Amino acid sequence: MSRLIVVSNRLGDPSKPAKGGLAVALNGALNTIGGVWVGWSGNISETADGDGKLSVRQVGKVELAGIDLNQAEYDNYYLGYANSVLWPAFHHRLDLVSTEPEFDKFYRSVNRTFAHHIARLVEPEDVIWVHDYHLVPLAMELRALGLKNRIGFFLHIPFPPSQIAAAIPDGVWLMRTLFYYDLIGFQTQADVTNFKLYAERRLDVPVEDGDQVTAFGRTVTARSFPIGMDVDQFRALLDEEEAQEVITRLREKARGRKWITGVERLDYSKGLPDRMRIFQRLLRKYPDNIGVSTLVQIAPPTREGVDAYADIRQELEQLSGAVNGEFATIDWTPVRYIHRQVARVRLAAIFSISKVGLVTPLRDGMNLVAKEYVSVQPPDDPGVLVLSQFAGAAEEMTEALLVNPYDVEATADTLQRALTMPLEERQERFQALSGKVEDGDVVTWCRSFLEALHSVKPQSSPGDNA
Repeated sequence: MSRLIVVSNRLGDPSKPAKGGLAVALNGALNTIGGVWVGWSGNISETADGDGKLSVRQVGKVELAGIDLNQAEYDNYYLGYANSVLWPAFHHRLDLVSTEPEFDKFYRSVNRTFAHHIARLVEPEDVIWVHDYHLVPLAMELRALGLKNRIGFFLHIPFPPSQIAAAIPDGVWLMRTLFYYDLIGFQTQADVTNFKLYAERRLDVPVEDGDQVTAFGRTVTARSFPIGMDVDQFRALLDEEEAQEVITRLREKARGRKWITGVERLDYSKGLPDRMRIFQRLLRKYPDNIGVSTLVQIAPPTREGVDAYADIRQELEQLSGAVNGEFATIDWTPVRYIHRQVARVRLAAIFSISKVGLVTPLRDGMNLVAKEYVSVQPPDDPGVLVLSQFAGAAEEMTEALLVNPYDVEATADTLQRALTMPLEERQERFQALSGKVEDGDVVTWCRSFLEALHSVKPQSSPGDNA
């Protein structure tokens, strides 16, 4: 009987609350079907490069296999190539791409280390599902070791247009490694189109109307699989005593005031400074919101070893302070900025009483926060989702109020529309959005990807190391 081998940069634990979209989705999938999860253990060891220890333990239906990294590997593979080259490039921020010779070397070597450990765990009938930009070349390394298993890859972040992808250092090598997978999953159809256009324009290969692309003597299937959330699990958080206490306390404090809530990691792709400017413009242009509407922005830290994140934290703190300084009164603070993790049970409670869910990234793969917000809205008096057209979720969630977050004036107008929207329109939009969130949950996403992976014809030869 075949097993599912899930591989991601960071090893999760399905028995604990997840942090981040990828972990939330995989926890839901693995808790449902079981399998093996391979990833970085979170430990920084003192071993030589490539000698990271593998530790395996069982948690419920899931076998967790953690791989240690040393400091140089963490600095150059994770903070370096993954988050200082690929992350900014894939999010259209070539100005933030940092190139160092060691980055590429360690990115390749860590993927090779992962491959050697996985090869010792995998059985011939197992299906391997690799996740995200940290591990793009993993299939190539596994094929070089002789593995003929079905291997799928899912990209959780956007795939950039061909002219941006072409600017990635050693980008042709990186794109070539994608063709060692049998199936590549993207968040949106727009990402699939970008991938096919890259192959056509930069690799000079003909691309047909179907979902297969052939290059470097290999054929890969590329499709969109919009990721979903564990709807039942998130909704169930509202029944917990802690959530009910938070809801009661916040309603008492609000006393008829309207909360606009945003929850993102502190990342330059999320458009948080722009959001502060949008809210500031709302208060200036529509003064009836003064003393009434409050922006609650939760932005926990992430990748603090990368300079760009320190810069955006400073900018965000200055902007939130400026808005509060301009508009605050003795009994009302316009911006409540929280720079720390907030428990998911509390997030569910905050979302449920927020009149607006403000999700305005400058670029995003999917954005599960948009779906989480919708999932816990009260059907009789739902809030309104204001969603960036540059989030992957916008391709599905067309009943949200879609905005261009670069256009501060127009987005402030849309935010005012959300705050004053009649009940009947709010209910109509909520019903449509809620149906999409429920129909496209994490189990559906997982099942559709794995069914597609089982259906594609595996590549006949393991291939050589690119």
